[in-house]
Amino acid sequence: MCIGVPAKVIQIRDESALVDVMGSRMHVGILFVPEVKEDDYVLLHAGQAMTIVDEEYAKESIEEWRNVLDGNHGHLF
Repeated sequence: MCIGVPAKVIQIRDESALVDVMGSRMHVGILFVPEVKEDDYVLLHAGQAMTIVDEEYAKESIEEWRNVLDGNHGHLF
C-alpha cells in the first residue's frame, strides 16, 4: 500500500512536471501519467505522479492532509 499526496501540476517539461503540494513546489516524474496537462491534479508517491485525479477529490484530500498535519485527525483514525 502507498499513500498518495495530491498536487496541482503547474508546468510540464519533458518527462517531469513542476507541481504545487500544499504551497510547496517541487519537480516530479510523470512517466506513469504521460497524458497529464497543466492545471491537472495528480497523486504523488516517491517523487512520481502516479495517477490523475479530479479537482474535487484532490481538494478533499488536501483538506484531510492539512487536518492530519495539524493534529486534527477527524474521521481518518
